[in-house]
Amino acid sequence: MKVLFFTREYPPYVYGGAGVHVEYLSKELSKLLNLEVRCFGNQNEVKDTLSVKGFEFEKLNFDNAPKNLQSVFKTLQTCIAMNAESTNVDLVHCHTWYAQFAGIIAKLCYGVPLVITTHSLEPMRPWKREQLGRGYDMSSWVEKTAIELADAVIAVSEGTKQEVLEHFDVDKSKVKVIYNGIDLKQYVAVKEKDVLQKYDVDPTQPYVLFVGRITRQKGIIHLVNAIEYLDPNTQVVLCAGAPDTPEIAAEMQASVNDVISKRDNVIWIEEMLDKSSVIQLYTHASVFCCPSIYEPFGIINVEAMACETAVVASAVGGINEVVVHNETGLLIPVEQQRKAPFEPVNPLQFSKDLATGINTLIHNDELRTKMSIQGRKRVEEKFDWVSIAKEVKSLYEQLIQ
Repeated sequence: MKVLFFTREYPPYVYGGAGVHVEYLSKELSKLLNLEVRCFGNQNEVKDTLSVKGFEFEKLNFDNAPKNLQSVFKTLQTCIAMNAESTNVDLVHCHTWYAQFAGIIAKLCYGVPLVITTHSLEPMRPWKREQLGRGYDMSSWVEKTAIELADAVIAVSEGTKQEVLEHFDVDKSKVKVIYNGIDLKQYVAVKEKDVLQKYDVDPTQPYVLFVGRITRQKGIIHLVNAIEYLDPNTQVVLCAGAPDTPEIAAEMQASVNDVISKRDNVIWIEEMLDKSSVIQLYTHASVFCCPSIYEPFGIINVEAMACETAVVASAVGGINEVVVHNETGLLIPVEQQRKAPFEPVNPLQFSKDLATGINTLIHNDELRTKMSIQGRKRVEEKFDWVSIAKEVKSLYEQLIQ
């Protein structure tokens, strides 16, 4: 069997959960079948049953187009270029809307079965119009067309499956839930603390950690607004970069400047750290906080739990299927508007509730220890890439037959 992945992200150009998913799934799948990956970038490598070729998105020139449409046009052009290569495969599998146009072309022009993994859904991310303008209409059209054309749709959680069925015309039998996974050997608690020293994190004092991009979706502003309600002795480490827009970057900067003026134990790491550095931060954090307002799965919670850290997370989407309330962490209810933009009805109350959850764990060593043990156990039982790759391969076989 030979399978072709179309994806925007692939190492070394990974900036979100979808890229992490593709990186590890491709590694495990290539042990079970022949896999080719076509991605955005300049990669060019062949190793046994895994080959990777990048298509240089950044070098495309649409400078005469409106600024917020240039990325959209580059995306569509890259998807065409991906298909201009010989496509002699048994099945095509796409990841995120950026690569789904390539999947549409492959399905129509080459007649191969098409699988779509829904890492997130455009109807659930209306704030992207702030980033893309009318390009959001294009990304939404590409996603809708690809999902409804697909032979199978993989939802990364039961919650995402229900959203697919609600927003798209798809037969329920075509939608299969397969969770994200984690490399259980890589994501483990470590003893090293040099990264803490590098960024002036005091290892003798508790700290709450955030890891993620600066986007509306990740809810980081709600955590920043919660800081004034945290125990004053609790350090706050914000490992946050890659803002979606200049506007949210400015909002983040203003909010962090405000809290820094009131307390000196807030550390903002704006660069994207490598895995080993992030694993250190996960390991030694007293609490990991995920304040997302939309999260189809929330792989960062799995990473934190694998590193034996208790989690405080918003009770939205797939997070409810990852974090077990009062067992591996605390789930914070968030009353959200029923329609776009899905922000909390009462943002201040949500921030206060996040702070209450964090303070509860910071002040209860016994509960934190219990959650750290249960969190690691749950990850080992539910989120192993080896077994997940076998599930995906089984789905491929059903479609090809």
